[in-house]
Amino acid sequence: MRFSIAVPEDLLNAFDAQIARRGATSNRSEAIRDLIRSSLVREELRTPDAQVIGSLTMIYDHHTGDLTRKLDEVQHDYTHEIVSTMHVHLDHSNCLEILALRGQGSRVYELADKLLGLRGVKHGELTCAATDASLEL
Repeated sequence: MRFSIAVPEDLLNAFDAQIARRGATSNRSEAIRDLIRSSLVREELRTPDAQVIGSLTMIYDHHTGDLTRKLDEVQHDYTHEIVSTMHVHLDHSNCLEILALRGQGSRVYELADKLLGLRGVKHGELTCAATDASLEL
């Protein structure tokens, strides 16, 4: 199946450079297939019914529309799961935000999906581990 995507030129150039470092056997199509496979495997590892702890790291452009308001709105809906946050101004436009999370897996993953899906979030990653069910959270 063929499809097309639009990406900024600098992002594509960096991606092509990464592919070139892998050697002659790699190309854009194979690299994108690898990314898709990796994403699907990560999705399978989710533990929706378990209690989890984790961190969500996001880099975003706070000048994008009303992104800051949307980030705040989503986070206010998950105050039970958010243990702590750290906000760092990287430069005039970009911010780094790190959330420490704890709670039922389905809620933690739902929160991450909502935040990382917002327009203006350039990069983000959720890292989680299941906790012992006998621990009081």
